[in-house]
Amino acid sequence: MGQALYIRMHAQDNVAIVVNDGGLPAGTVFDDGLTLVQKVPQGHKVALVDLAKGAAVRRYNVTIGYASQDLPRGSWVNEQVLQMPDAPELEGLPMATVRPDPLPPLEGYTFEGYRNADGSVGTRNILAITTTVQCVAGVVDVAVQRIKAELLPRYPQVDDVVGLEHTYGCGVAIDAPDAVIPIRTLRNISRNPNFGDEIMVVSLGCEKLQPERLLPAEAPLRSMPHPGAAPAAGAAPAPASVLDVVCLQAEEHTGFMSMIDSIVRQADVHLQRLNRRRRETVPASELVVGVQCGGSDAFSGVTANPAVGFASDLLVRAGASVMFSEVTEVRDGIDQLTARASSPAVAQAMVDQMAWYDAYLARGRADRSANTTPGNKKGGLSNIVEKAMGSIVKSGSAPISGVLAPGEKLQQKGLIYAATPASDFICGTLQLAAGMNLHIFTTGRGTPYGLAACPVIKVATRSDLARRWHDLMDVNAGRIAEGSETIESLGWELFHLMLEIASGKKTWAEHWKLSNALVLFNPAPVT
Repeated sequence: MGQALYIRMHAQDNVAIVVNDGGLPAGTVFDDGLTLVQKVPQGHKVALVDLAKGAAVRRYNVTIGYASQDLPRGSWVNEQVLQMPDAPELEGLPMATVRPDPLPPLEGYTFEGYRNADGSVGTRNILAITTTVQCVAGVVDVAVQRIKAELLPRYPQVDDVVGLEHTYGCGVAIDAPDAVIPIRTLRNISRNPNFGDEIMVVSLGCEKLQPERLLPAEAPLRSMPHPGAAPAAGAAPAPASVLDVVCLQAEEHTGFMSMIDSIVRQADVHLQRLNRRRRETVPASELVVGVQCGGSDAFSGVTANPAVGFASDLLVRAGASVMFSEVTEVRDGIDQLTARASSPAVAQAMVDQMAWYDAYLARGRADRSANTTPGNKKGGLSNIVEKAMGSIVKSGSAPISGVLAPGEKLQQKGLIYAATPASDFICGTLQLAAGMNLHIFTTGRGTPYGLAACPVIKVATRSDLARRWHDLMDVNAGRIAEGSETIESLGWELFHLMLEIASGKKTWAEHWKLSNALVLFNPAPVT
């Protein structure tokens, strides 16, 4: 079994988590004399002191619950013996009160990326085929498979072809106030930096979400006259391109294969332009990194997420953009976030997003306790309060310089709060819409998550998971718990790996072509 180990996150904590693989049996004695009253699984909490019924249970120096019974020192502390605290109020919060000394800029770091005419930079060179409605998804899927088999081998500079398929577009209240969220999400994903300014749309014809509404003239598309070349300094803006739409109900289509042939022909035009693009050296400030956790466990806030937080600070110092998200997973730490806001207006914008989501949950007669999954609990997370404390540390320590509502496009550098639901797939979709060109995903329980539109670096929180899923995890953060790495050293390792992946090196998710369909956040009612 080796030495019995636990990790205590703060000197004021009265619980700690068991480190050892497989957990520890009753009677185990730690070096400080703490003796387990009962078996405690790996990642689960043990009482460091006697806890009377009603006593506050503290981890991360935060009250994560109250003991529902007397818990002697050495007891297993889990969700069954904890009462969850009330959610923090959204009034009277500290607003932009933390003013850390600015860290020195991090200069001289670069990667090999694709410059776009709109000023953004891609880390991949992908043809995306946008769909206006769920009805065309099957046709587009067949077309994409044919394009990959017949056309893609002719264009070695193009990384992939993806269909932006979803379940929206018709049968919904298209003019409802919140319909703007799924529509702008799909619109902004179509302009993701990894798609090289090439916009191709497949429409059915009779849907509510018509192509002109999805991609209106007042938000012009851009096309590059000479793909691969950045516009010259002082040059006029690139002209708006003609909306390239294949309409399946058009009279010229006489049967299924006619539809497929039309999509393939149009794709060939875009592939020719994309194939002329070349990577060039760009500063690390062109990275737009989304950070997310899924299948979390008690080690998430100990190993992987703190290392990602350290790397996030490095990215901000390098002038890049970093987005953290997941409303329900930061709701219980809102006071920490508003305090770190760069201004009272940014703090209030975060509060507004929390209030919107509180109301959304209330409409559905749900509450925040629904977030913590059976897998989270099996991994040692007793409730959403504890989960939130481990999730927030992905954001590092930089000031929060902006807030994005769901589906909005990023317009600034620095650390950004991009409001999204906590669902892995919806969060990833919304971060893509914001302009993400690189994704960091941490997991403790494990999930075969990936994004077709963007490279995903997968970080395991535990060495056991990294060993078992050796060809799915890119980084093993469990080395921090074992003492062979520090948060800082692994943070630097992640930073350098991000530059390599952005320059073209594949992640395991890309190697296996792991990806999910778009999942649009749709709060609009169904008709």
